[in-house]
Amino acid sequence: MRILHIANHVKESGNGIVNVMIDLACEQTARNHEVGIISGGGQYEELLARNHIRHYRLDQTRKPAQLLRAVFNFRRMVADFSPDIIHAHMMTGALFARYLRGFRKYKIVTHVHNEFQKSADFMRVGDRVIAVSQAVCDAMAGRSVKRDKLRVILNGSIGSPRQADFSPQPLEGRAIVTVAGMYERKGISDLIDAFDLLAGSHPDARLYIVGDGPDRAKFEERASASPFSGRIRFAGFQAESRRWMKAADVFVLASHKEPFGLVLIEARESGCAIVATEVDGIPEALDHGESGLLVPPRNAKALADAIDRLLSDDVMRRRYRVRSGIGLDFYRTGRMAEEMLDVYRELLPKVSKVAEVSGTNHRV
Repeated sequence: MRILHIANHVKESGNGIVNVMIDLACEQTARNHEVGIISGGGQYEELLARNHIRHYRLDQTRKPAQLLRAVFNFRRMVADFSPDIIHAHMMTGALFARYLRGFRKYKIVTHVHNEFQKSADFMRVGDRVIAVSQAVCDAMAGRSVKRDKLRVILNGSIGSPRQADFSPQPLEGRAIVTVAGMYERKGISDLIDAFDLLAGSHPDARLYIVGDGPDRAKFEERASASPFSGRIRFAGFQAESRRWMKAADVFVLASHKEPFGLVLIEARESGCAIVATEVDGIPEALDHGESGLLVPPRNAKALADAIDRLLSDDVMRRRYRVRSGIGLDFYRTGRMAEEMLDVYRELLPKVSKVAEVSGTNHRV
């Protein structure tokens, strides 16, 4: 198959959408498919080149003059690559693929990573619509996407070519760690409030907030008003964030909205005892509470109580460290890629038939 992914960029910025796309592209090219990516560029271009993935640079800035240039350049790139599948991970790419298709025969797969965004409505233009969790699938069906177009493929990051084997980051005290974009929906204010509630009982506890984003200044202002502000650290974006996870006594994801939570798989792989909110796809990422403690969202008291339980009980904390690692083989990037290839084959029966005749499941 000739598979062309499209997203806004390939920056190494902690963006889960981009990370999933990069992992899929690398796994697909390892299976002898021809793979390309259209994006505005970024640090992952070097990784793509090492994996023999063709990259086309396309500025998709939503300004009239730039969009006109993008239309022309997109058509040129598609003509050059001649894809069987265009796999769109963000709204602009999905609309380009659909409305600039003309007489071309390619099929469109759209990938809904952030269902809570209004722009997710436009992802219905795909011939198949991928949801990253059953919760996202149900939400998209509620937004009038036909069930027969929807497919659920849970994210996987185990075995990602993006990751290396990092040693733990040296941290002070009993480390409570979160890795998240600095957005209100990530519940960072709730986590700071929860830390205020438990820090007095745990004088050696420290809160490490790893990530960056538009609301960081607001969270830093909130933390500075805490009576325990000296024990709250903002680490900013870290390309090697798993070093913090490996050093964590407790890992926390306090999101109000979270379609799946790829970071939870990385935390599980790092052997963390996990506390997370019971919203959207998070229960699916934590095997419905088997792999971590689930608490209600927007509830600092419940969050503090769960963290306190793990900090206070060494046996319980060790038990959840072990439980977080059970069943992780399912979350390998290879499984995610194979399920995605099966969706492509649904749309390309002639290609599937060639594969059967050639005696292989995925080398075409």
